[in-house]
Amino acid sequence: MNERKPTIPFDTFAAVDIRAGVVVDAEPFPEARKPAIKLRVDFGEPIGVLQTSAQLTRRYTPAGLKGTRVLGVVNFEPKRIAGFRSEFLVLGVIDPEDDGDVVLVRPDVEDVTGWPLG
Repeated sequence: MNERKPTIPFDTFAAVDIRAGVVVDAEPFPEARKPAIKLRVDFGEPIGVLQTSAQLTRRYTPAGLKGTRVLGVVNFEPKRIAGFRSEFLVLGVIDPEDDGDVVLVRPDVEDVTGWPLG
């Protein structure tokens, strides 16, 4: 997990739509196989509010996530997780020695909702 991945063409990376959003709701997800939290994130116009499941329980609580800014990939195909429709991927860094320890990648300024990674 800690090894460098192969290089890719820049066009491949450019096809990934990464946006800034704000967590508007978060709740426990006990049905998930691994401990997780359901997130609803507002990515502004034209994306709107999307939902996802994220394995963030080691460092975060649902109450503590509400109102926080995050980055997410908004153009992956939706995925079903324990019957829940996950519509985007929230970005975080993962401890290479403990894949259950995830730290969110977040913008450090307010008022960037909907901004794309450029």
